[in-house]
Amino acid sequence: MIPAEWVEAASRRMAGQITHTPITFDENLDLHYKWENQQVTGSFKIRGALNKVLFLTPEERAYGLVTSSAGNHGQGVAVAARQTKTKCVVYASDHAAPVKLDAMRKLGAEVRLVNGGYVEAEKAAIVCAGETGMTFISPYNDPDVIAGQGTIGLEIRDWIRTESDASCLLIPVGGGGLISGVASYLRAFDRNVRIIGVQSEASPFAHQLFRTGSQNGVVEVDSIADGLAGEIDHASITIPLMLEYVDDIVLVTEDEIREAIRYAWQTHQQIIEGSAAVGLAARLAGKINLSPVLTIITGGNIQPELFNTIIRRN
Repeated sequence: MIPAEWVEAASRRMAGQITHTPITFDENLDLHYKWENQQVTGSFKIRGALNKVLFLTPEERAYGLVTSSAGNHGQGVAVAARQTKTKCVVYASDHAAPVKLDAMRKLGAEVRLVNGGYVEAEKAAIVCAGETGMTFISPYNDPDVIAGQGTIGLEIRDWIRTESDASCLLIPVGGGGLISGVASYLRAFDRNVRIIGVQSEASPFAHQLFRTGSQNGVVEVDSIADGLAGEIDHASITIPLMLEYVDDIVLVTEDEIREAIRYAWQTHQQIIEGSAAVGLAARLAGKINLSPVLTIITGGNIQPELFNTIIRRN
């Protein structure tokens, strides 16, 4: 369990260093959006990374930080490292989006590419931490990271109390850090709010784990929702949290994700990445019929060429 007090402490710890992102309403879809693509680094990931790094002792920071990332988490760790004058190494798949790799380097991170997917990058980062004494900053399997992501839930709760009666949240799910943090916090105050995770059919590890208790046999293919791809560490603390607090996990297709990216641009003039678009995709495809609903738009760091190709298609 991630106590509400941890999330509230994280919010205070990061005050003035992250953006309190806006929530807007789409009347056509009866859907609210939490625009984390407007967050520092263009993604919610800065919340968990910064909270974790600020929680470390000066002695721990002196050894440096190492992480694995498809791009957004790595940018968050890089920003936190720069603010605390700490070395940062990011292991990333050689399939990662160039725009995200470049962003991590520009923020001061040393990026080391690993052949294969995210799982191989994570293994390499953990080995590096063991050999060097650097602190491994997991994107999801860490209570301080989860508490940082949970600050989105704190902001949503404040908004619900004052402006809305939204009773269902659609949250992108990969390793489960975001949905675990948000759900843990909101469940402490409202047991009735529905928490639904959304993931691509191309990499349905969390979906199968939620439905069957196992990730065995999952066949993964390349996904535009690259930030949600990859198997979840079998020992991850997010697994029991998701099983306890999440009501359901649904899947969307790659075409449905592309349509959501187009819709966000054409309707709201917002640039969003594939991983951020899955909740909107589920709503557009009619897979979520509850109302009122809020989806978290988790980031906007999409490769420009890919974005242009998507929005120009009829």
